[in-house]
Amino acid sequence: MANVLYDSLFGIHHQKTSPFLHLPDGGSVSYQAFLEQAAQLAHVMSGFGLKPGDRVAMQVEKSAQALALYAACVQAGLVFLPLNTGYTVAELQYFISNSGAGLVVCDGANQDALQAMVADLGAQLATLNADGSGSLMDLAAQQPVQFETVARGADDLAAFLYTSGTTGRSKGAMLTQANLLSNAQTLAQHWRFTDKDVLLHALPIFHSHGLFVACNVSLIAGAQMIFLPRLDVDQLITRMPQATCLMGVPTFYTRLLADPRFDRDLTAHMRLFISGSAPLLADTHTAFEARTGHRILERYGMTETNMNTSNPYDGERRAGTVGFALPGVDAIVTDPDTGVELQQGEIGMVEVRGPNVFKGYWQMPEKTAAELRSNGFFITGDLGRIDEDGYLHIVGRNKDLIISGGYNIYPKEVESLLDDQPGVLETAVIGVPHPDLGEAALGLIVPAEGQTPDLEALMQAANVQLARYKLPRKLCVIDMLPRNTMGKVQKNLLRDQYADSFNS
Repeated sequence: MANVLYDSLFGIHHQKTSPFLHLPDGGSVSYQAFLEQAAQLAHVMSGFGLKPGDRVAMQVEKSAQALALYAACVQAGLVFLPLNTGYTVAELQYFISNSGAGLVVCDGANQDALQAMVADLGAQLATLNADGSGSLMDLAAQQPVQFETVARGADDLAAFLYTSGTTGRSKGAMLTQANLLSNAQTLAQHWRFTDKDVLLHALPIFHSHGLFVACNVSLIAGAQMIFLPRLDVDQLITRMPQATCLMGVPTFYTRLLADPRFDRDLTAHMRLFISGSAPLLADTHTAFEARTGHRILERYGMTETNMNTSNPYDGERRAGTVGFALPGVDAIVTDPDTGVELQQGEIGMVEVRGPNVFKGYWQMPEKTAAELRSNGFFITGDLGRIDEDGYLHIVGRNKDLIISGGYNIYPKEVESLLDDQPGVLETAVIGVPHPDLGEAALGLIVPAEGQTPDLEALMQAANVQLARYKLPRKLCVIDMLPRNTMGKVQKNLLRDQYADSFNS
């Protein structure tokens, strides 16, 4: 039996001396050198006594070596568990304990803080620093550059990704070899990636966007990556002339637009700009096209499924939508209470089915049964509608739905209206306790730079276009919206902060 993921992503590149990664210091790593380092790391993990199916947790800064550790896990049949670099020791304890990780790889600066906890959990600890140093790489340097790839089937686990856990404990989404491979194959074909492409990569690699989308698509196409440690507008602009594609979150595009150096000439040779992980404002779409002549391609995915839908490569990339279901994927909108599929245009629960959909939640059979139907459809928790042309619109998370006086209010509808008003940069509409209505809509307004929105005028505009029950009961101006590392607005934090807005 072959190792389907390794053979398709990595094994085909063993003899390639062409560049794979272009590093921040101007150096590069060839495909061959990258895979030789991965083989050395696979030997190290085998030396630690890890067996196929064991979990390897990694909380380190982005580097070529960190990416090689992912390749090594695939080659050795281990389950890769990348962890957000912002997690605290207390949070890490849950992930390591819950996953049963046999090896934890951390930054050397965190070794002392983690040593005792990791040992108590029966795991081993190794270090890997942003510059490629650390105990892990010291051990790897002594190992052979060839490793006999462990056979793994399509249904074997390749990775865990833990959900963000804004309500309750985070859940470990189990992703199989087939989940990751099918999505990489589909996206590379749909977005026309080839070995002529150079992807400008400034995303983190502890998240599905930066790792399983950006890296896997590049690998399966034999493309190159300019591997930047993080979002840095100066670096994006400096390196863009060598790139053909950029994958980013909306923040990438708003910050590029804020820089006068970012113009049509700079982007003339670029083939594709892709956005995801958080909604892209229609204004950003419009401004980006006016500045560069490029239309950003927005898509929709999540931890449990990787990518589900995409705006077309050829054809209209429609602002405010996430396009159509990818080939091989079914996307439907259902009644949240009954599960019955709704008519076109009706708002309901988005459900998806396809080879990209995860196997279930680690050690949570009840949660798996509640969210993964017997017919293969996964209940995403996102509310959406499909318009008359078949484009999917995401209108919010189910947990963000506001029920005020018995009426449903979809925050995205109200936010879209407020976002279009003069002086407004962006908004968030949340539901908070109300003594009469049970819950009421509160509008939080982030002003455009140097402007002061007229709150009374905003309310008047909303009153003209929205039913009265949808109107925010109050508007507040705030400096910024809290976001996670992938740019998603953390409405749970806003609900906590403004919980007493109507009780004073």
